Amino acid sequence: MHAWLCTNPTGVDALAWTELPTPAPKAGEVLIAIKAASLNFPDLLIVQNKYQMKPPLPFVPGSEYAGVVEAVGEGVTHLRPGQSVACLTGTGGFGTHAVAPAALCMPLPEGFSHVDAAAFIMIYATSHHALVDRAQLKAGETVLVLGAAGGVGTAAIQIAKKMGARVIAAASTEEKCKLCVSVGADAVINYTEENLREAIKSLTDGKGPDVIYDPVGGDFTEPAFRSIAWRGRYLVVGFASGPIPALPLNLALLKGASIVGVFWGEFSKRERQANAAMMAELAAWYGEGAIKPVIDRTMPMAQLPAAYAHMGSRSVMGKLVMVN
Repeated sequence: MHAWLCTNPTGVDALAWTELPTPAPKAGEVLIAIKAASLNFPDLLIVQNKYQMKPPLPFVPGSEYAGVVEAVGEGVTHLRPGQSVACLTGTGGFGTHAVAPAALCMPLPEGFSHVDAAAFIMIYATSHHALVDRAQLKAGETVLVLGAAGGVGTAAIQIAKKMGARVIAAASTEEKCKLCVSVGADAVINYTEENLREAIKSLTDGKGPDVIYDPVGGDFTEPAFRSIAWRGRYLVVGFASGPIPALPLNLALLKGASIVGVFWGEFSKRERQANAAMMAELAAWYGEGAIKPVIDRTMPMAQLPAAYAHMGSRSVMGKLVMVN
């Protein structure tokens, strides 16, 4: 097998395409021939030693991938060789093969493409957990999605629409705003050309959004929070812009608003049954055509450094997927 090996987490330039022995699955594991692997923001942080999870060296990055089971370890009964699966294991995806815990593999129904599957679990699980579980979103409410043209943003738009909400999508270019409309947004804000607070006020008749989905952080967090509706819920999803913002807590008091943390990874470990039910619901929604990952482009696995550079340019719309 071959894989992009990180021996020193100083950045993407330190990754090397390396020939390694193909591992055999141990008890509770499966060996997967990787067909596709998506590039997520944590995959950039982890090779820079900036992510909260710091795997022992050396490691193969690539948190999310899909492929075909080649072998199963002892005790694995729900998966079989030849079966297509999607996995989110934190590392291991940027190669030709990976060994994964069987419990972290999602069997793929017929017709679920490997490219879509490789771009599915993280963004849809995060957005479903955020909007449905943490925000308790109700039909008829208004959701503001920041960074709406990215992977989690486009997933949030689709899930919010499935839940019967009105969606306002905020993005940084006209092209990205058009993409948001194409996946279901009812209204858009180009926050490089419009004042965010004034645009929100205009689009909500002064009421403000009931739920704000924020995977970006940075400079837009405070003006967005100042615009939230009475009893609004502000979802802290991530900090893709880099800086972690601080908020004056009197704003939460004045609006009777909630600041709600979203950490799907920990939820999936602590509440396994609820997570499994959520994933089953998401797979059904995909089968119905209600949700579908937006794929910015696919690139050969050998071009991973170029894919990292494209993601770093902040021009990606949806997800980047590497293919073997």
